[in-house]
Amino acid sequence: QVQLVESGGGLVQPGGSLRLSCAASGRISNINSMAWYRQAPGKQRELVARVFSDGRTNYADSVKGRFTISRDNAKNTVNLQMNSLNPEDTAVYICYGIITFISYWGQGTQVTVSS
Repeated sequence: QVQLVESGGGLVQPGGSLRLSCAASGRISNINSMAWYRQAPGKQRELVARVFSDGRTNYADSVKGRFTISRDNAKNTVNLQMNSLNPEDTAVYICYGIITFISYWGQGTQVTVSS
């Protein structure tokens, strides 16, 4: 069984930065793709950023230029560097991975942007 565990969430002031990390553990043969989703109260879950096995990435329009997704293959980890945060970024951020063609979700980590 594969597990995804997020870390790095917390409280940050508007304009600040935060780095999220998601580590995959368990029976891992190949990570096909990894992504970050987020869900704010009263809103649907949305895709924030995704990285594919060939290195391609995509981002939600609302975070382009501010967020960067990256991988650490040696540690089976995906990171999300978030800069220029604003209150609209407040949400539970959830790690998602397709690992050996099976989908997995993390439990999520809370990010709150407030002064």
